[in-house]
Amino acid sequence: MSGPRVNSFFLGNSSGVNFSIILSSVDEDTGKLQLANCSGSKRAGDWNLNVTSGVNTSKVIISLTRNLQLCLPNATDCCTTPLCVVETLQVLACRDSVMLARLLIQAEIYANSSFTGNVSENATIILNQVFWPLGSCPCDLTAGACDVRCCCDPECTPDLKQLFNGSCFTGVFGGDINPPFDQLCSSNSMECIPDWFPFLCVQSSLDNTPFLGYFYHGSTSTPRVPPFKIPLQTSPGRLFTGYSQGDPIITEENEYFTIPQQSMAGQCVGNAPVAYLQNFDVKCLTNLASYKEGLPHDVRINSGTGDFIQQNVIYRTITDMGKFITEGESLHIAEVVCQNVTVAEHYTFIWKDKNIEQINVTVFLGSLCDGEILTQRFTVKFLSLNSTNAEELFGNPGYQVGKPVRAANLNASDTFGSLNIWQPAGRGLCMSATYTPVLFGLDSLSGCVLEVGINEDCSLLRGNVTEKLNSLIQATHIGKRDNSSYSDLDDWVEIIRLDPFHSDANVSTGSLKGICPDIPANLNIHIIFADVGAVQGIPRQEILAVQISYSTVTWQFQCGLTCENSISFLPITASVQFIKVPAQPPIPMTSSQINYTEFDCNRNDVCWPQLFYPLTRFYTGEPYSQSLAKGLSLAFLVLLAAIMSNPWFSKLWNSSLV
Repeated sequence: MSGPRVNSFFLGNSSGVNFSIILSSVDEDTGKLQLANCSGSKRAGDWNLNVTSGVNTSKVIISLTRNLQLCLPNATDCCTTPLCVVETLQVLACRDSVMLARLLIQAEIYANSSFTGNVSENATIILNQVFWPLGSCPCDLTAGACDVRCCCDPECTPDLKQLFNGSCFTGVFGGDINPPFDQLCSSNSMECIPDWFPFLCVQSSLDNTPFLGYFYHGSTSTPRVPPFKIPLQTSPGRLFTGYSQGDPIITEENEYFTIPQQSMAGQCVGNAPVAYLQNFDVKCLTNLASYKEGLPHDVRINSGTGDFIQQNVIYRTITDMGKFITEGESLHIAEVVCQNVTVAEHYTFIWKDKNIEQINVTVFLGSLCDGEILTQRFTVKFLSLNSTNAEELFGNPGYQVGKPVRAANLNASDTFGSLNIWQPAGRGLCMSATYTPVLFGLDSLSGCVLEVGINEDCSLLRGNVTEKLNSLIQATHIGKRDNSSYSDLDDWVEIIRLDPFHSDANVSTGSLKGICPDIPANLNIHIIFADVGAVQGIPRQEILAVQISYSTVTWQFQCGLTCENSISFLPITASVQFIKVPAQPPIPMTSSQINYTEFDCNRNDVCWPQLFYPLTRFYTGEPYSQSLAKGLSLAFLVLLAAIMSNPWFSKLWNSSLV
């Protein structure tokens, strides 16, 4: 052990067991530890032994009680050397003087250099960095304690510095806060000093150095609005001028309108804001102990123009809860406690332009008992006021991230199709897995497990796996846009299918029973899309092509000691990848751009075509008048240096002095 505390466990019945700790010494002649007996106690030297007994397990805690601080001058009860404790311990478990178990511990503990005293709470005054350095020792980060590798720390004693004397921090962080900079005339840090260096170097003391801090006072950015809270307006008038797609919906109390939704980790978040024109359908698991009610349905919603609308709520009761209870525990009737809960909530937002016109809510209520797990469902759907049927008619015809990808079977009389991935439940078996649609713009990976026997025929196994994978894709075409019409063939792209490769040799016959090659266990769905325009500043995204391929594996039966009358598992997966490409192919490079790369600003650190960029109107770092004045001053200095370096100038200067 290297710390002052160690935990261990004693497995078995601890009734009548006596635990003790002893300090062991090594025999100098034999090099062996002394024999231990059961006559010890729960304290030995500076060590304490604590035991927490359980049913079949007891927790054993060994802790050091001495101080591990390194001794400072005139200090006692401390460590005199960095290696503070070097001892050997034995923990014994005995019953009736019979040793049942023994634990050997070798302790090597170094002194702790951290500060354990009281730190003053007085605020530290930081001087202005324009005129004073921030500190004489920037690596001194801990008050009243020695910081490792910080040789300028005044709290570090000479004994502590010997531990890291060869690896101290260098530069400004290590205490050299005023190093000579390259532009200083007395500096010799530059390897090749140009001829003009004495003419343009800086004559200054080290107290005036660029390492002092900021000389440029930039503009102060306004603080961001805290999440889930909208600042109140003091001026009269409308609160909003309308919602845009993706904006959070606001309530009358200037807070976000929230409905439980799934987070990136897959868990449900109860206070997730509802975004304008973004549908979702989520399921959340809960039990009676963790059940919480959401926002009350009498909360009024800001329509987007400053007016507030009330929710139209319809309550329904579910008598058969079998479809919503996913797991239950067998409890006695007298112990069962039940409560009326919300099973599902379906929200329908009627919208027009940038405003919400109406909100319809259907709430399903049921009974949840103690020991049961409920699957709650929350759906949000936005319908246009101008739509004449249940089909959504958004202002943006392109796909939006998180919306289902539309599929169709145009080769059949019933054109409805689906593109799904698995949503396993329970043990993750394929026979009990359900489907969930592929959502646009979200790469996903799902799978399930197929039960396979040792005598499985490889050809039948390939056909069964292929059938399971093909059940996810009940379509021949994918919609280019979210509002693709079934009657217009140009609104759809045909799915490109690459059939799996099967070898002719069947190596699973004969002596190689339980091995099948070329099993198409992985389905790969590649969807290529592009931005083809924008509607009200929102990109319009369309699908250009869809390809489906298979990846094969070699399946081998896995068994334990015996393989008879047992089954193995074959995992099969389906992955979806969205690939974004330019709407138009890039302009090919000319031969000069390929051969002469020194003028390509994207592939070189020095960009000669932009040499005079600060003098152009495209430069916005400072006013144009200032950049022009600085450019003319620099040009004058260059011209003056060129004139003074000419030999005839020195002759003219000497003749004028005569």
